[in-house]
Amino acid sequence: MGLRGEVYSTRLMLPNRTYFFNVKENRMGDLYLNIVESKDKEGSGFERQSVIIFADDLPAFLGDFDKALKVLEKTVREQKRAPKRGDDARERGDRGKRDDRGGSDRGDKKSYRPKGKTTNNENSRRVIVKKQD
Repeated sequence: MGLRGEVYSTRLMLPNRTYFFNVKENRMGDLYLNIVESKDKEGSGFERQSVIIFADDLPAFLGDFDKALKVLEKTVREQKRAPKRGDDARERGDRGKRDDRGGSDRGDKKSYRPKGKTTNNENSRRVIVKKQD
């Protein structure tokens, strides 16, 4: 066993961040996976975030992780097939044309939107990955 209970460690370096995948053992002998993301904070050091998954929890974690990956892959495929917002207006040549209610058909703040109604079609769904503090 290595330093601080390290059993295995590998690093994935990408242009704007680095990931570390570490298998460790705690003082009680429990094995866990430690995934660390490290990003450069523009010359003032590094910002690090860590997730720890114990070996006992790994099957459940991997099951839900796999489900999330499938949704992500499907959504990315759908977004690649769907025209980008505003593409149809540019093709018709009426970009920025005002609708009959005085608002823009491009979705700016002046456009008319009925209260309490939202659209939920396949083209309006997005996947957003946020950093949690």
